[in-house]
Amino acid sequence: MSLSADQKVEKSVSSWITLLLAISCGVIAANLYYAQPLVGPISSAIGLSAETAGLVVTLTQIGYGIGLLFIVPLGDILENRKLVVASLLFTAVALTIAPVVKNAALFLIASLFIGVGSVAAQVLVPYAAHLSPDASRGRAVGNVMSGLLLGIMLARPVSSLVADLLGWHAVFFLSAATIFVLALLLAKALPARKPLLNVQYPTLMSSMWHLLRTTPILRRRAIYHACVFGTFSLFWTTVPLLLSSPAFHFSQKEIALFALVGVSGAVAAPVAGRLADKGWIRPATGLALAIVIISILLPLMIQGGSTAAVATLAVAAILLDMGVSANLVLGQRVIFSLGAEFRSRLNGLYMAIFFLGGAIGSALGGWAYALGGWNAALWIGIAFPIIAMIYYTTEKN
Repeated sequence: MSLSADQKVEKSVSSWITLLLAISCGVIAANLYYAQPLVGPISSAIGLSAETAGLVVTLTQIGYGIGLLFIVPLGDILENRKLVVASLLFTAVALTIAPVVKNAALFLIASLFIGVGSVAAQVLVPYAAHLSPDASRGRAVGNVMSGLLLGIMLARPVSSLVADLLGWHAVFFLSAATIFVLALLLAKALPARKPLLNVQYPTLMSSMWHLLRTTPILRRRAIYHACVFGTFSLFWTTVPLLLSSPAFHFSQKEIALFALVGVSGAVAAPVAGRLADKGWIRPATGLALAIVIISILLPLMIQGGSTAAVATLAVAAILLDMGVSANLVLGQRVIFSLGAEFRSRLNGLYMAIFFLGGAIGSALGGWAYALGGWNAALWIGIAFPIIAMIYYTTEKN
């Protein structure tokens, strides 16, 4: 009996390939967040006003959203390895251009392109699902997502420390070199995977709305994660403002070290994957949502600039990252089980929807903190997972 393309790839899976995919996703996803703690010096260098400085990060995120909707779905019709390598080479060029240009408009265009190319990580995640048999798919996706989440969480402190030592330009140059080397390594190491689906790009794109409309579990999982990712983005947008305020007087290095605390929350990703493989997706989802709610309740209970308050914030950061990591993997395990022929499109839709939730959370967090302080931001932050939990109670077994 002949094997399909996906079955052949599954037979070639190995633990070191999974590790390579996890590291690759982390390295790629970090590009979205390197600039976040560097907005001030970058804006000064390229002539952006304080009112428009946020565009440095926003344009990268917009580019990523564009890539999720228009590039990631290509994983269902194009050979995955070539698509990833081409995206990475494109990203390396954009990363090289960004620190060289002196004009604000050109820098922002380069930032947009960095976001577009960085969706290579979201081509690799369903690729990891293709590599794995159904019985261990959750574990494989969880392991790869733990790498991606570590990249996201480490990006801010790493860029702060590198910029402090070598200047902000070095962050982009070093990332460009790393991405270029990664592209060469993946081109050599990854097995090829040519999808069996043979349709034209316009047909592929028109199918996206149909998939969203006819796949209720995709909408449900995307709404769950849009809510918790909104809280995640709100917390990590506002907690640096709190720590640098007169209540705590944290320096940039101390804020960077605090951000490292949350990294340990990424261990929940592979654990969630294993729970999903055992068929415990629904109870694990409820637990993940509850952990996110608790993570925001804790800092509401303990206020001020005491040592206990710092410790509470650290525990909250770990719990928040654990809940978000677990819920993300559980959602992807569910949607990747729906069918190999449209995994990339489902992943693109899933990521785009919850990424919008993150953007809303970040915007509301900054607005609430400016108007009402830390408590106002927290009350908005806890509303998101509560909404998700209420929606969760309507899920049928």
